[in-house]
Amino acid sequence: MYKHILIPTDGSQLSERAIKVGVKLARSLGARVTGFMATPSFHIVAVDPIMTTYPLEEYRRDSKKLAQKSLAVVKRAAAAAGVRCMVENLESDQPWEAIIRAARRNRCDLIFMASHGRRGLAGLVLGSETIKVLTHSKTPVLVYR
Repeated sequence: MYKHILIPTDGSQLSERAIKVGVKLARSLGARVTGFMATPSFHIVAVDPIMTTYPLEEYRRDSKKLAQKSLAVVKRAAAAAGVRCMVENLESDQPWEAIIRAARRNRCDLIFMASHGRRGLAGLVLGSETIKVLTHSKTPVLVYR
């Protein structure tokens, strides 16, 4: 059925649980996986106050470390399950767009991603990358909660 599954992560515990389940799904289908993480661009004016005190190179180095650590979870899970895996990190301020582009670029036929399940005002204000992917993706999306 599905042969190539994109598994986006944001480094959260819920994403880590979704990675494990997504890799198990891939194994059961004989599919391969691509782990993906979009890291925010550096901005002088930022919502996160820590960005304004970071020198650009230090921010990029720390973002790269976080992405490597998060994507290593995908690599380890895939290796343990005997599933072929590659990983990709892209700088983007719109993670949902980057996820859709990554799925298209890598010719994935399924996106398997976590939903943080924010409700009420938090969900409205923060938005949901998962909802945006569901709304705009032509690639099928399976949401893990």
